[in-house]
Amino acid sequence: MRTKSLLVLLGIIFGAASSIPAPAAEPRGSEPLTLKDGWFIQSFDKVSEDGKALTSGSFNPAGWYPASVPSTVLAALVNDKVYPDPDYGTNLRSIPGTEYPIGSNFSNIAMPVSSPFRMPWWYVTRFRVPATYRGKTVWLHFDGINFRANVWVNGREIADSKSLAGSWRIHELDVTRAIRPGEENALAVEVEAPTPEDLAITFVDWNPLPPDKDMGLWRPVYLTLSGPVALRYPEAVTQFDLPSLDTAHLTVVAELHNASSQPVTGTLRGRIGSIQFSQAVQLEGSETRTVRFTPEKFPQLNLSHPRLWWPAQVGPQNLYTLDMEFEAGTQVSDRASIRLGVRQITSELTPQGYRLFHINGKNILIRGGGYTFDMLLRSSPEEQENHVRYLRDLNLNTVRLEGKLEDDHFFDLCDRYGILVLAGWCCCDHWERWKTWQDEDFVIARSSLEDQIRRLRSHACMLDWLNGSDNPPPPKVEEMYVKILKDTDWPNPYQSSATAKPTTVTGESGVKMTGPYEYVAPAYWLADKEHGGAYGFNTETSPGPAVPPLASLKLFIPPDHLWPIDDVWDYHAGGGEFKTIQVFRQALEARYGPSSGVEDFAEKSQVMAYEGERAMFEAYGRNKYVSTGVVQWMLDNAWPSLIWHLYDYYWRPGGSYFGAKKACEPLHIQYAYDDRSVYVVNSFYRSFEGLKAEARVYNLDLAEKYSKEASVDAGSDSTTKVLTIPDLPDLSPTYFVRLDLKDSLGNVASRNFYWLSTQPDVLDWGNSKWYYTPTKSFSDMKSLATLPQVKVTLSGRFEPRGDEGLAAVTVENPSQSLAFFVHLRVAKPDGEEVLPALWEDNYFPLFPKEKRQVSARYYLKDAGNAAPSIHVDGWNVTPE
Repeated sequence: MRTKSLLVLLGIIFGAASSIPAPAAEPRGSEPLTLKDGWFIQSFDKVSEDGKALTSGSFNPAGWYPASVPSTVLAALVNDKVYPDPDYGTNLRSIPGTEYPIGSNFSNIAMPVSSPFRMPWWYVTRFRVPATYRGKTVWLHFDGINFRANVWVNGREIADSKSLAGSWRIHELDVTRAIRPGEENALAVEVEAPTPEDLAITFVDWNPLPPDKDMGLWRPVYLTLSGPVALRYPEAVTQFDLPSLDTAHLTVVAELHNASSQPVTGTLRGRIGSIQFSQAVQLEGSETRTVRFTPEKFPQLNLSHPRLWWPAQVGPQNLYTLDMEFEAGTQVSDRASIRLGVRQITSELTPQGYRLFHINGKNILIRGGGYTFDMLLRSSPEEQENHVRYLRDLNLNTVRLEGKLEDDHFFDLCDRYGILVLAGWCCCDHWERWKTWQDEDFVIARSSLEDQIRRLRSHACMLDWLNGSDNPPPPKVEEMYVKILKDTDWPNPYQSSATAKPTTVTGESGVKMTGPYEYVAPAYWLADKEHGGAYGFNTETSPGPAVPPLASLKLFIPPDHLWPIDDVWDYHAGGGEFKTIQVFRQALEARYGPSSGVEDFAEKSQVMAYEGERAMFEAYGRNKYVSTGVVQWMLDNAWPSLIWHLYDYYWRPGGSYFGAKKACEPLHIQYAYDDRSVYVVNSFYRSFEGLKAEARVYNLDLAEKYSKEASVDAGSDSTTKVLTIPDLPDLSPTYFVRLDLKDSLGNVASRNFYWLSTQPDVLDWGNSKWYYTPTKSFSDMKSLATLPQVKVTLSGRFEPRGDEGLAAVTVENPSQSLAFFVHLRVAKPDGEEVLPALWEDNYFPLFPKEKRQVSARYYLKDAGNAAPSIHVDGWNVTPE
């Protein structure tokens, strides 16, 4: 069990006992007492009782809405069918309080007078506490309240909204005197929604903020036990004698809090495998102290030849267990356990001034995606694992959390799967309106950062912290943030913001946030030298919209609005400059031809999204380490959306997914749009000798116009130019380039396929905007529509492997024509796609008589534990 975070504000701790009875040997029990079910919610203006009355005597839930926690108010009401599904069509606008202009940033707008969420809402529950709680210190935890709250337990006010304020605060309240062990207990929480002047959870231009502004108990509520001293925030910081990795010097840190008013003397002990260490500690009454074990004083913390933690692709994710306990007298007062990775992350500015990260002393090109919560902050451990599995399957090594800091389980998954985390605060709201901050804002900002850093710092996956997003904080705020990072033993790099704006406190950030966010032609990424092109570290950028496949469009756009594109489509675009997908659509029609209907448009959208994502990630790969990192904006969506994702809201991976996955494969052959060269990009920390690269150019009718083979040795973490395709005469207006990379045994190590035009995309550099560079004239791929229809054959098998299913598929093209953009899916007996699914490859070509074997993994439960089937379709492939 990962220990939950602790923030002790003496003003909110309820009446610590003057004397503490001796605790039992196992004071915390095996698990916390989670208060998940049995809640009821109601608006303040419909409740006559106050918190004292609601938690005294009996409670009549008549007229209240049932809920579970965590849940926002609106999420509970939607679950209770009070309001329709806000994800579908324009249903969100039918919920009271959505009078704000479509596409605006509601976080900066006051609640409408008519909003039912303008008033506070009550959360009330009853729960039984075991008699074994008697004689112990009982802690009531709130891991997330949005935004303010008053808390009552059994008729006693425990804390008020002056102290319980801040979406990112983690509250731990001593309720020992209020709790009744062995009896039923009552808890009431009065929650107030954030205002535009609050440091809250917000969404910007990627989806609407719901009308309740996500007010509520959005993270778990639970009880834990301890003796007089609580133990929190264990951490182990690694340092190597780089470049040597032979010895890891560990500094172990933990925080102790004396909940009693009396001095306590005891021993803090730790264990990592067979390594043990301890020291005596004396705490004054109500004292909180950070205790350190350094490798200088405890030589056993110098680990010889440790098992190291590495990000995905480049090494194993070895994890140790750190167990700690505080013993007072002969009794264990508290204990905690974490999983830790022995690794060291550093960064530097390159000679060009770009931020370059190192893992265990080795360079690493950051390839990531920007993550968002669900719009109503709904989540589950299963969904979190789906996200992280997709990240790893995409061959990405990093996820960016811009003010969307997940819970401990998410970071545990990132530790386990080897996904680095770039975290920090959000933009475009009160978090960056520092000139208007009041005294309370400084208190909340300080406490929020302290809470989150203490919680995050122990995770091996943590890469970096950004103190700002679109802007760096002013000196006063940045100095406060930097001091907190140092005081809380943050072991990783940090920057002032996600932009290239320097500060007087920390100087150059070494990163940029230059877009684009709208459609740009594939050639943009290697041609651009001033904006979002493949140089430096781009903290957020994108080739634009990612229209979901037709099956997903049908899930959120009503049938009478599926075609033509109308304002319902636009409602599921973005905000600000991104209220429509017109730029993307204009390019699609110019390059691939006007769409005959929604099915045609959705198919063309997958092709163009594949092109765009592959080009972006490949450009950053070719240019490493002039390019040092790129974060696709975004990874996922908070609700069904037409923009900025690598997989859609329903877990359906489309063209953008497989374009990115192809570009980021760790040993990869690729084409360069700027000079027609072919490169091999090796992201492994090992070399590959005796490789053979093959390049072939075909006309639309598959007449071969060029072929060449070249031998290549790919050094460790390298980019190697293999050959250049010459300027060829007599090409068809649309032509193909096929690349194959084979190992020394002749096995295919990487394959790639490009559809290109003799009419290049011409970018309009003079009219570049902050979010994209327009295209003057477009490539012409319209003749792809003339490819003959192809019927492919399928065979394969399904195998259960634990809780997963494996689909091993053989697909063959028996025709004399190219099967373009072949798409496979696993389906349930009713034809519904099994999602999520991890396909080895998808949206690929099949040449005449070519056969490919492709596999997919999925959870058996997602297939309904029934016998699935394989379906195939494609650009010119007859559905089967």
